[in-house]
Amino acid sequence: MKEHEHVYGPIPSRRLGRSLGVSPIPGKTCNYACNYCMLGATTRMSGERKEWIPLDELLDELDSFLAEGIDYDTVTICGEGEPTLYSRLGELIEGLKTRQTKPVAVITNSGNMDRPEVRQALMKADIVLPSLESADEATWRTIHRPSPHISFPAIIEGLKSFAEDFQGQLWLEVMLLAGINDSPDQLEAIKALVDEIKPDRVYVNTPVRPPADSTVKIPDHKRVQAAVDILGGIALDYLTDQDFTSAEEDPFQAVLTICKRHPMNRFELVHFLEERGVKDTEAFIRTLKSLGGLETVNYCGIESYRNTRS
Repeated sequence: MKEHEHVYGPIPSRRLGRSLGVSPIPGKTCNYACNYCMLGATTRMSGERKEWIPLDELLDELDSFLAEGIDYDTVTICGEGEPTLYSRLGELIEGLKTRQTKPVAVITNSGNMDRPEVRQALMKADIVLPSLESADEATWRTIHRPSPHISFPAIIEGLKSFAEDFQGQLWLEVMLLAGINDSPDQLEAIKALVDEIKPDRVYVNTPVRPPADSTVKIPDHKRVQAAVDILGGIALDYLTDQDFTSAEEDPFQAVLTICKRHPMNRFELVHFLEERGVKDTEAFIRTLKSLGGLETVNYCGIESYRNTRS
């Protein structure tokens, strides 16, 4: 199988099934530096929208992937940075839809929802999953640590405007963080915004992958359940029960490629290696660590891995 640089997976998603990822943004390029980001610290803070990666290159990779006949449920534009920073996002969505028949989803941090050109591009998607972690600017800044040019009131108004016109599925995601946005007052305020936006679904998530800021903590089950009850949302389970897959034949390269966009915990990595026919998974993991570039984080009592190479 051919190595792919910008098309990867499928990755198991608790919302989107077997998700084939398309990453149109260089690693860790974002307009936020979220404290819970599973990819680690943002190394290139940017609000610039441009063609970071040639559109033809992205679509050619998809064509190559499709030729391999790997099964998937959705094509998801997300990856290693904020996808709405890609200036040809609308054309990318159109190109993905003309080449295959599965739904095209976009995962966004909402930081560019104030831009009419971004909202127009997202209109072409089948599913849009924007983040909504707070209802006040102070909490928003604490969580997202945004680029200075971003206005919290403007992105909230942009979300409302987009929701009014979007014909696809709008799934809001609320990342719940202990002691930051999980109090009843915070949740009631978020609920008021949810009622105005009127999404098709609300997902309540928790930082189950190692976060960029080690002080970030997972709320207890009572807090998560309270959020579900208040927001009328759906709680995402702690572990996925689907399998990671990769088009890379070499298992070392496959693991590094996956962990660049989606950290794996030890259980997921061992299962992935066993599915690949690796007999001594412990020796494999030791060798993998010795290669460098793979950060090991002990989080919630479980060893997890992410690729720190840009």
